[in-house]
Amino acid sequence: MNASPEPYYAKASPLDVRFNAFLGKLARLGISLAGTAELSVRGRESGEMQRIPVNPHTYEGAQYLVSARGHSQWVRNMRAAGGGELRVGRKVRPFTATEITDPVQQAAILRAYLEKWGWEVNRFFQGVTAKSSDAELQEAAGDHPVFRITVSN
Repeated sequence: MNASPEPYYAKASPLDVRFNAFLGKLARLGISLAGTAELSVRGRESGEMQRIPVNPHTYEGAQYLVSARGHSQWVRNMRAAGGGELRVGRKVRPFTATEITDPVQQAAILRAYLEKWGWEVNRFFQGVTAKSSDAELQEAAGDHPVFRITVSN
């Protein structure tokens, strides 16, 4: 859906930044709202662990992370690091990540993701919803990176 040459990214407003910090703190304290967790991924330039709340999503038995805001810093860091950690309270789950690049597969995952999380993230999908056509979801797929995560034991 992004017609510009720059990858789509919906920058967080100051209110969003505060809300994300609050959700991250809740996750660190062990409180998960509707399944949220705190993602930690190593920064590609700083080398420091960067943290942000995310909505891990299970689809057909596998776990995924979807970037509702597009090609964000955590996405760029994930591509460089190849994995990270999900935290809820004291439970920390290290994982490896594989980016899904097939638009048909992405569209199926996005539809399921929007069915569960659309109430929170629809505003970032430029009119695409869980009820959109397969073609519309496939077109939106390039703007919303999807990673399959495999939790390490």
